Order: sequence, then structure tokens, then C-alpha cells
Amino acid sequence: MTEATVQTGAWLRRYHPADAAPARLVCFPHAGGSATYYYPLSRSLSPAVDVLAVQYPGRQDRRTETPVDDVTALADFVTEELRPWADRPLALFGHSLGATLAYEVALRLEAEGVEPVKLFASGRRAPSCHRGHEAVHLDDDEALLATVRSLRGTSPEVLADDKLLRRLLPAFRGDYKAAETYRKRPGTPLLRCPVTVLTGIADPEVTRAEADAWADHTAGDFTLHEFPGGHFYLNEHAVSVIDRIRETLVR
Repeated sequence: MTEATVQTGAWLRRYHPADAAPARLVCFPHAGGSATYYYPLSRSLSPAVDVLAVQYPGRQDRRTETPVDDVTALADFVTEELRPWADRPLALFGHSLGATLAYEVALRLEAEGVEPVKLFASGRRAPSCHRGHEAVHLDDDEALLATVRSLRGTSPEVLADDKLLRRLLPAFRGDYKAAETYRKRPGTPLLRCPVTVLTGIADPEVTRAEADAWADHTAGDFTLHEFPGGHFYLNEHAVSVIDRIRETLVR
């Protein structure tokens, strides 16, 4: 990969440019995640779909930047970056924190007259669902790292490098704060775009009722797909997830 191929501004990465593709998919990483998590998905969908992956501050090539710990601020930044890329149909895919962020970006795009063709919300309960007091972002370093390890969404190479893992602590903490302090604004309109929810049957972060509640956030069609596995079910079922995306975007 060359820098010219990968980087598109500060916030977006385009690993497999597909200029002739009829649609674009914008991918939003999970808490602690980075744009490269979606490299395999981009490779699989190209050249039929042009894939953009969001890179949050505080990791990889943005590691010297201060993490943004607020979903609203993140959504404002990403929406600004996406405007030049709305020249063809856009779909949004987000996992965990990324699903909440993708939802907020979809709201902003629709308010500007850009109609996403689909929101894929993976591994995240609906924006209206909260579980009392969540404060992983306030835990000490060891407890925070234990949570990160337990969800198995961080690469084994990073988990094995204690020094690197600790350098990523501000990004982990900022992402968890963004996810845990997020609240849907009163009076938020329904999305017009269809929503597809994907979830692991054994995901401790999302119950079936919390996944079904996404239906209350759109005036469009709603579908739910459940997979065997936990919070990172998509690591084991990547082919099936990609097939769901392809069915929507490739005609």
C-alpha cells in the first residue's frame, strides 16, 4: 500500500480505489479500532464497491492527535469530510461505537439532502437504548485493558505488545467515553434510509430487544440478521457479512 493510495484527507482511507463503482460504502470502526480493520472488506468488495474507512484521531498515522471523545463532534467532522464523496450513492457500515457514529452521520447527511441507500448497524444497541451507568472510560488502566482484551476486537499483534497497547490507552479511553456518554437528542427525526442490523447471538453488549429497537429509528425498511458468536461475530462471519453488503450495493 502506498500513502497516495491509502490516505484521503485526515479522516478517510481508501485502500482499493474503485472509480467506476456505482456506489460507495463508508465504514466506521469500533471503540479502539482503526481504519485498517476494514482493509479485508475493502479488498473483497473492490472494484464493485468503492470503500472508504474512517480513521479516528489517536491511532496509527494519527497517533499524535488527541482522541475525540464525543459522538456528536466525531459525526460533525466525518460529515464534513464526506461531502465531496457524495457524488454517488453512499451506504454506511458501523460496528459497535461505529454504528452509533454512522447513525449520527446518516442523520446529518439526510438533513443536507444526501440520502444514504442503507445504514448497516453492527454489534450495537439502538440509539434509544441505555443500560444505566456505564463507565469503562473511568476505569483504571488495567481494568480498561482487561475490557479491551475480553471483547477480542483488537489484533493479537497489538495485544501481545504491551508497550504499544499502553500507548493506545488514550484512544481506547476516548472511544469508550464517546460510546458511553452518547445520548440521542430529543426531537431527532427518523431516518429515511433503510436500516439493516447485524448482531451476534451471544453478544453481551446487545440483546435481541436492543437490536430490534433500531426499527424505531427509521421510516424506511428494517431488517435484522443474527449470527453465531459474540461482540466480534463478524471476525468469524466476514464472508456472510460481506455478502449482505454486496446484495444491497451490487445490482
